[in-house]
Amino acid sequence: MAQAPINKIINFSSVDGPGNRMAIFLQTCPFSCWYCHNPETIKACIHCGDCVLTCPSDALHMIDGKVVWDEDKCTQCDTCIRTCKYSSTPKILEMSAESLIKRVREVKPFIKGVTVSGGECMNHPDFLLDFFTLVKAEGLGTLLDSNGFRRFADYPKLMEVCDGVMLDVKASDPAFHQELTKADNSMVLLNLEQLLNTHKLQEVRIVILPNKPDENERTIRYVASIIQDKAPLKLLRYRPFGVRDEGLKELGMGNTSLEEMNRCLDLAKSLNVKDIEIK
Repeated sequence: MAQAPINKIINFSSVDGPGNRMAIFLQTCPFSCWYCHNPETIKACIHCGDCVLTCPSDALHMIDGKVVWDEDKCTQCDTCIRTCKYSSTPKILEMSAESLIKRVREVKPFIKGVTVSGGECMNHPDFLLDFFTLVKAEGLGTLLDSNGFRRFADYPKLMEVCDGVMLDVKASDPAFHQELTKADNSMVLLNLEQLLNTHKLQEVRIVILPNKPDENERTIRYVASIIQDKAPLKLLRYRPFGVRDEGLKELGMGNTSLEEMNRCLDLAKSLNVKDIEIK
């Protein structure tokens, strides 16, 4: 079975889909968003060794030219993440679907399903197919939290065992999306329509940015024109916690104002979006 780099496992989450769920975060992402709250998931470790020198608990070692993490010694102080200059972390577990499903079974009586996020989960589609097949066999739900950079229709077997996708739409304008994420958004917008048409769109998420009212409005209008009253919309308030220096420079240290959040909420309502949530 395929393996994937696991960044984090949260046994019980109430914010990663409906009900109590296990949330699993995979390493690596093709986007590099200004406001990324977990930028240490963007790149794979290049094994430079800088973090080994700063680890206060002796949980990191260079072995055969690679950084090796000792999970038992780790105190989760995140000194290694603060040390890393490459948007990565050495605290990664390479796991197969078979080994990960054992972790799921430990909490199965207490969860409704599993959500796989990132980084970007669709960087590892073969692993997702193996893992979701096992999860469905356990009678649990399966969701993806994705930026939509890959065409989901190209993975029909995966979509058969996936209940739905929580799709992040960063921006509708191609030029601003490129500035915001360092990536193209044409596939994201294509996925928005295709997921809706195949009843796999769990929800759409838009981060409402401070000092970018025109971009916020443009994205909401575009998304609303597609989903109308057929899918939930979640408006996420920008908060600067964990954001990289580039993001802080572009968006500032303050939260998006409540006035802008309410303006965007009213706009979405006026565009026939019925199921809207602000976070």
